[in-house]
Amino acid sequence: MESVSMVDANGAGPDSDGTPLLIKVARTDPQLPQPQPPPVPGPRPDPVEQQTVDGESNHSDKLAVHLIVSFRDICVFTLVLPLGTLFVCFVSAYVFQPEEIHETHCRVYNVIPSISAITGVSPQRYLWRISIALHIGPRIIIAFVYKNYYRALIRELNDLAQIKKATSLLRIVHGLNIVEISALCCVTYVSNKENYPVHEKVFILFMTSSLSYMLATLKLLKVLQPNGPQTTQEETSLRYKRAFFALSIASTIGLILFFLKHRFLCHDLAFSWFALCEYIVASANMGFHCTTMLDFPTEDFMIAKNANRYRKKHATISWKLD
Repeated sequence: MESVSMVDANGAGPDSDGTPLLIKVARTDPQLPQPQPPPVPGPRPDPVEQQTVDGESNHSDKLAVHLIVSFRDICVFTLVLPLGTLFVCFVSAYVFQPEEIHETHCRVYNVIPSISAITGVSPQRYLWRISIALHIGPRIIIAFVYKNYYRALIRELNDLAQIKKATSLLRIVHGLNIVEISALCCVTYVSNKENYPVHEKVFILFMTSSLSYMLATLKLLKVLQPNGPQTTQEETSLRYKRAFFALSIASTIGLILFFLKHRFLCHDLAFSWFALCEYIVASANMGFHCTTMLDFPTEDFMIAKNANRYRKKHATISWKLD
């Protein structure tokens, strides 16, 4: 490629007086980069529609929350649902079916019906089973939340022996929690009027796993907090857990004594005292599990898209079900 310019002999430009000019031919190398014309300004691309290298939009990696519910609200729902249903079953059965709920093999005078009696008659049994079906789902979620919560606390320990002990206790706590939930489901759907032997054995399993779970939880917290609770919230939660566990032990002892009196001696009102202890045990069990509201006061249950990347970055606080 060639460019032409006109210069005189001294290298000056063209003169107006007609002086002869020399024509200088300069050859340019086609391999050298040539100046490009300035770009023509156009419309700026929309950042939302701009495509990435992978062909995905820029906002595809952003966290998209589809549902977020306060974990405290879930715990309140888990408590109020069976408690309210139990109250409805008690009142309706006591008013409309007094003979059925007070009937026992001893045929002695009773005032207070048992939980199995008021939830074993129709139509109360259907209402109770629906409430427990809705109750079980959140309970399983809470069980796995506690598993990962305690696992995160174990990672903060430095003593190897302490870590091994806490890990073993965590397995026991989680296993007992699942057994308790399963036993609650079985004792609900196998009523005492349909199959009393199975109902009785599953009820014993529920009581044993429930008390064992409470005790194992207190032992685990003692290992995880060797110097005691670090915050007022943790201290309050631990105090309530101990109180509900003590109440459960005391009422269980009374429950066993009055059951034996009713079964073998057929004392009047023995079954009523047994039923009263049973209500106290159930209330203490609900209260112990409702300390979840103190352990997770500000957490939320969330369903979101693209949460995997966040979970990997914060694995210690992940609540994934594993």
